[in-house]
Amino acid sequence: MRWTSALAIWFLFCSLSVFFVLPFGVRTAEEAGIERVPGQAESAPHDFRPGRTALRVLIVGSLLWALFMLNYHYDWVTPQMIDVLDTWNDSATS
Repeated sequence: MRWTSALAIWFLFCSLSVFFVLPFGVRTAEEAGIERVPGQAESAPHDFRPGRTALRVLIVGSLLWALFMLNYHYDWVTPQMIDVLDTWNDSATS
């Protein structure tokens, strides 16, 4: 695999991990015991820390990418292993 492909896959894993990381560690104004600003949504975070979130995203994305690269190198899970339809068709015809 080219290094540019590996970098692109790492970027995709980091982009995906944003959705895993964002819900953790978020406290609303009600949970923090602070009054909301007029017009603020009830679910809005009280204190958003983009640096901490970016660090968490980089860690989770890099771990997922490392697992992907290890699987790519050692072939732990291959497309043939997860091709359920092909396995089902083989058992139906025999």
